[in-house]
Amino acid sequence: MTRRIYQVLLLLTLSICTVLFAKEIQHSGIRFEHADKIAHFGIFFVLAFIMHHAIRIPIWLQLCLLTAYGIGIEYMQDTLPHRQASVGDFVADVAGAASYYLSYFAWREWRVRKHG
Repeated sequence: MTRRIYQVLLLLTLSICTVLFAKEIQHSGIRFEHADKIAHFGIFFVLAFIMHHAIRIPIWLQLCLLTAYGIGIEYMQDTLPHRQASVGDFVADVAGAASYYLSYFAWREWRVRKHG
């Protein structure tokens, strides 16, 4: 895919995620402990992947931007009557993004060693 497609995908994904993070959660009756933390981790892993392909800025800056987005999401949720901020969600956000970049570095290192 081209960088432009990733840029559009990043904007679309950020918009959808922001709406979903603001939406009131309706429980189906089935409780899965820490499901929200897993969701935050996965979403930020995917956001980091898309951002990495969409924008040519240093990875440390990408991680800073995603961290700021995570802070913004938690602040937004704290202002909504049906949501609440969570340090655990923020930690899952940062862990998800950092995991993508660590995976990327590990994959790149493996590839260099394998193919010279």
